[in-house]
Amino acid sequence: MLRMAMMALALAGGLASATTSVQAQDVTAAEARAIAKEAYIYGFPMVDHYRIQYAYFEDSKNPEYKAPWNTLVNTPRVYTPADTAIQTPNSDTPYSWLGADLRAEPLVLTVPHIEKERYFSIQFIDAYTFNFAYAGTRTTGNDGGSFLLAGPNWKGEKPEGVKDVIRSETEFVFAAYRTQLFNPEDLDNVKKVQAGYKVEPLSAFLGQPAPAAAPAIDFIKPLTPDEEKTSLEFFNILNFTLQFCPTDPSETELMARFAKIGIGAGKTFDASALSPEIKTAIEQGMADAWTDFADMEKEFAAGKITSGDVFGTREYLKNNYLYRMAAAVLGIYGNSKQEAIYPVYYVDEAKQKLDGANRYTLHFAPGQLPPVNAFWSLTMYDQPQSLLVANPIHRYLLNSPMLPQFVKDADGGLTFYVQNGSPGKDKESNWLPAPKGPFSSIMRLYSPKEAALDGTWKQPAMTKAQ
Repeated sequence: MLRMAMMALALAGGLASATTSVQAQDVTAAEARAIAKEAYIYGFPMVDHYRIQYAYFEDSKNPEYKAPWNTLVNTPRVYTPADTAIQTPNSDTPYSWLGADLRAEPLVLTVPHIEKERYFSIQFIDAYTFNFAYAGTRTTGNDGGSFLLAGPNWKGEKPEGVKDVIRSETEFVFAAYRTQLFNPEDLDNVKKVQAGYKVEPLSAFLGQPAPAAAPAIDFIKPLTPDEEKTSLEFFNILNFTLQFCPTDPSETELMARFAKIGIGAGKTFDASALSPEIKTAIEQGMADAWTDFADMEKEFAAGKITSGDVFGTREYLKNNYLYRMAAAVLGIYGNSKQEAIYPVYYVDEAKQKLDGANRYTLHFAPGQLPPVNAFWSLTMYDQPQSLLVANPIHRYLLNSPMLPQFVKDADGGLTFYVQNGSPGKDKESNWLPAPKGPFSSIMRLYSPKEAALDGTWKQPAMTKAQ
């Protein structure tokens, strides 16, 4: 289910900035509009990621602040409606967070031995928002060990005592740790696992002197989520983040095209220098991007595109930037499908949008619960904010660790009641509280089995009660 901070326009000893005059490039309004749309779709995940990373690791006055860069911080609780930085947050697994600045040297991440029944993962997310690597139960096992996380400019070899080298194509990386919580009484055990997570610079791991520190960064102020949709300052923040992202060979021509309207690493996008015609064209391009997103959102609702299509590595997404934008808008930092899939509910069985003014049921036939190697959940979100929903019983999800409390149907199946008011005391164990207005629900299948990945198992429909 947060905003990667990057570098200043005036790095000490760093990169030169450049101001590009759109008029001097002889770009027509139509060309400017088309390029702006393309650049906005390309850059939205990066700009939104920056917003979150800035809040988490740079702005110590922000209520969402976690820790300084290169410092692991554990959150020994699950998310609640009070957590508002990230859309569609997970409330199943207490998180640990690491904002990694890899410019000076790599980091070594060490994990303890964890009992085999407990799922955990470390999701490595670069500044493009690609999930470029994983460690954890599914990929590296629960026996513990050390992993070296390196940036694009490190050319060293795997040191002794390190299981694997994980290489990022960007200089800043977000590492999101998830540690499964079985039930509220299990929290102290999760805290013990989290206490065993360790992060240190490579030099400290090897017992060697530290290299020279990377230049200080004057971080640019991020936009708010609303401002990201319309403000032309969006492109300056994109330019800022691109300074930490060496251009991939597949994007050389793309960057040359963006440069025609002043977009690129080290450039300044000067909206005040634009002619009224070009300024309007660029604003229209941003609006065009949201039109494309709205069309894609309909395909999500219809099940033609799934979360498994839009989260993953650069190689997996094949530079489908609209998919990458959709992933960021609908649930930034979602897992790649091998780690988790997210069947979504935006509409009911009759294709009508979900609304707490109605009552719904979700029925699993006998033997048709979500097929997973780890666990599954169903979480409630309000719309359009996509945040957890406050309710009288403080229940934000239903999940497989709660199976012992659920009341089964007479035939052995399982029915959930999704509605704003209580379905009655005899059914409250199976109740997922909804807001009074529009909502969505997202299932999470962690370490999904092949039946979930290949479509053999299909999510049941949300049915409106009569």
